[in-house]
Amino acid sequence: MIVKRAKHITMLELKQKAQKAKGKVNHIYLHWTGAGYEQPDDNYHLCVDRLGQVYVCCKEFTEEKPHTWLRNQGAVAIALCCGTCSRCWVPGVGNPRTAWGVTEITPNTPSHCALLDFGPALPTKPQIEKMAKLVAVLCGELELPVSRDTVTTHCEAAFKDGYGPGSGDAEACWDLWFLPDPEHYGKLAPGGELIRGKALEYQQKSGGGNGVKPVPR
Repeated sequence: MIVKRAKHITMLELKQKAQKAKGKVNHIYLHWTGAGYEQPDDNYHLCVDRLGQVYVCCKEFTEEKPHTWLRNQGAVAIALCCGTCSRCWVPGVGNPRTAWGVTEITPNTPSHCALLDFGPALPTKPQIEKMAKLVAVLCGELELPVSRDTVTTHCEAAFKDGYGPGSGDAEACWDLWFLPDPEHYGKLAPGGELIRGKALEYQQKSGGGNGVKPVPR
């Protein structure tokens, strides 16, 4: 549900909310809203707009939101406000889980590549960077390692639970399957790996975050 009067949240407020949820939240799920840039959605705890501004859609991070099938309890959901009219096509051969992502098919494109159309509201660099920073801060305050076991994209969860790209499910989800990598001229990178890698970098720059030793992604 689109939130018409969503409130901004500062990093200090974010840390305070996370501290209150420590021991009660054990996972972070990463999404996009599938809507426009300026449309925060109440299905998620935090939403990030085109410019990287963060909106809070909950009173506490312990609130259960309907963001990830069978995985909503004890979890915080962060969503990028983007993805309206987006589409994807699975590779012609091979396993979608190990595919490379491209935004254009050329005669030289390998057949194991997935084609992605992000639509008119593609993920922006400020959004990607802010999502990574949110993950770094939340994991630090919640005392969670930054790893695939604790920080997961909706697409990664959907692959694991049988409704990801190529599953044949009519409601297949591919949120953040791939993201444009700002450091590599927008070349597509696996979304979860990109966000977790950047979150680890943020933690390392700030000393590791609350005494939690970062773990390999």
